[in-house]
Amino acid sequence: MNMIGQPLDRTDGVLKVTGGAKYAAEFPASQLAHAVLVTSTIACGRIASIDTTQAREMPGVMLVMTSRNAPRLPNGGQPSVAPPAQRRLSLLQTDEVRYNNEPIAVVVADTLERAIDAANHVQITYAPASPALDFAAAKTHGHPPESMIGGKPDTERGNIAHGLSAGSVRVEAVYTTPMEHHNPMEPHAVMAAWDGPRLTLYDTSQGVGNASKAVATFLGIKPEDVHIVSPFVGGGFGCKGSVWSHVVLCAMAARQVGRPVRLALTRPQMFGSVGGRPYTEQHLALAAREDGTLTGLRHDTYSNTSTFEDWTETSGVITRMLYEVPNLATTHRLVPLNVGTPTFMRAPGETTGSFALESALDEMAAALKMDPLALRLKNYAEIDPQEHKPWSSKQLRECYRIGAERFGWAKRTHEPRSMRRGNTLVGMGMATATYPAHRSEAAAFARILPDGTAVVASGTQDLGTGTYTVMTQVAADALGFPIGRISFALGDSSLPHAPVSGGSQSVASVAPAVKEAATAARQRLIETACADVDSPLHGMSISDVTVVDGWVVARNDTSRRDPAAAVIARAGGRPIEGHATAKRGDEAKRYAFHSFGAVFVEVHVDAALGTIRVPRVVAVYDVGKLLNEKTGKSQLMGGIVWGIGAALEEETALDPRYGRFVNANLAEYHVPVNADIGTIDVSVLDIPDPQFNALGARGIGEIGITGVPAAIANAVYHATGVRVRDLPITLDKVLQARSA
Repeated sequence: MNMIGQPLDRTDGVLKVTGGAKYAAEFPASQLAHAVLVTSTIACGRIASIDTTQAREMPGVMLVMTSRNAPRLPNGGQPSVAPPAQRRLSLLQTDEVRYNNEPIAVVVADTLERAIDAANHVQITYAPASPALDFAAAKTHGHPPESMIGGKPDTERGNIAHGLSAGSVRVEAVYTTPMEHHNPMEPHAVMAAWDGPRLTLYDTSQGVGNASKAVATFLGIKPEDVHIVSPFVGGGFGCKGSVWSHVVLCAMAARQVGRPVRLALTRPQMFGSVGGRPYTEQHLALAAREDGTLTGLRHDTYSNTSTFEDWTETSGVITRMLYEVPNLATTHRLVPLNVGTPTFMRAPGETTGSFALESALDEMAAALKMDPLALRLKNYAEIDPQEHKPWSSKQLRECYRIGAERFGWAKRTHEPRSMRRGNTLVGMGMATATYPAHRSEAAAFARILPDGTAVVASGTQDLGTGTYTVMTQVAADALGFPIGRISFALGDSSLPHAPVSGGSQSVASVAPAVKEAATAARQRLIETACADVDSPLHGMSISDVTVVDGWVVARNDTSRRDPAAAVIARAGGRPIEGHATAKRGDEAKRYAFHSFGAVFVEVHVDAALGTIRVPRVVAVYDVGKLLNEKTGKSQLMGGIVWGIGAALEEETALDPRYGRFVNANLAEYHVPVNADIGTIDVSVLDIPDPQFNALGARGIGEIGITGVPAAIANAVYHATGVRVRDLPITLDKVLQARSA
């Protein structure tokens, strides 16, 4: 039986539920010391004085590292390559303070408790300056990014002025999304240990290979002298894709004290120095004919960045490709604020952009008195309208059809506030989901051992998404070995290089390399058996032999068989290996690669109180071949849950006076809990995309969140007649708009 596609339980599941899986802050070390960050309490200015006398004299304290005594780093601690490949960090090289909660000192002691106590006794005096914290005011200083992931910052096709004037129906609206911060179960943590010139970092990393290079650059040492270990990551979602200040600071502190040092961020410290989703203000203008044909669409995005590094939330990129619009323009402008630099956060750009675009489409459907699904089908893009390339595979029509049937979309009445059950207003909304299919170069090896088991490895990462399991399935089919006799290794920079686990590219990049490496090892095993005079398969043509359950077997006579362990033993007992590097060809020049989905949502709104519940979501996705039905659907469900949170709850509140986030904890930073989630019905078409890679599999980590906030906003409008354009959609916004 082919293992690819099967709903296999997680191969690392037992380790996780029994506590055997070690995370970054759990690795032991002899003479381990503990570090604690001291962070700023102003948003802009400089450190006028910093008195560490009392802290240094406290019991167990080994080091208080500040800008006064920190080692000087090459290039002033600045990155050698442009962000976001390497970020602009806070490495105690100057007295400048650029945002509240910025790292300004590191305290190291023999216990965590002593380090915390000493950190509280570091005395700091500031020379504050006026920070930029008001988005509306700072918008006057907005600027276009010099470059942008996903294409050019500004684009135009056709004649946008003509397109907007050609339609008889026009919609103009402004949509906003709030700052959000990652809150994975595992906060950022790192342990640094030096052995002469070599540095080992046990880190919470989404990209061990890239991290080793970045750390080496900041410290001015050789990349081969930096070893990153990250076998388990307790959630990443983008925030652990970059090397942040605390990682380099921990390495600096460990070298200073001559002992291994562990540094774990507190939950409040997660709000600042390790990125998050920026605030966006999106202006959309749409025009359409009476039959629903879009004639023009303009999408202008303003998003905040920090004052020292440009980060662009690419909200307009989705607008360029999703619908057939002949006249279209998109722009992106950055608004510098005295906050930490934003970063990748699950489907960066697509999450915020799809909320605005899909809400605007719904507003257009209402203005036209047209079914929202019919409007999307009317403007269905048969090819990529921006790049003018055919899709490698697109089954969005089928997603719409199946989703509408499973949801019961035909029962939806057109008029808002027309469906209710007693005192509960019922709303039905839908939206399109999409995310680009990314793939990067990746390498792997497969090694068949003398005992008849196999080890397959690649320097990728498992963020809890099931990479261990999926890669084991791919290796099992390619090797012809049972799952239980294969061990997959990852999370180590010494393994063959793989890309960062971001952009939904791990499966798409690493799985082809694993398949090729395992196939090569299998082929060498067969060749060895056929050349062995003592093997039952001696003299047979290689094409007539295969491997099944770890046995080398004649295809037409299964009685002629030889166990892999015996083949290796007779050949001298040395493991048989296969190595491979898989990378893209020129297919990206010929095809546009995207995944698609359709999301249908029902909401219940209390007519008197405005409270909103989401009893059910139906979503259907076209993501290519699904390599594991269980972990794959689980990822998509997780994305939908996050989308519910983004729509109704999630928001980082910035104090406009001091630049401090006032809800930097899990008590007040609201995310969904079990009681918030109703039925989630996820379907996957499971149609391979052979143009994309040999397995036909595209990534699924991020598409699940896209479209969900808009579908909920559209359903709330249908239930109440109130259009909320500012996330999150809270009951006060519904009631205020209704009363107005």
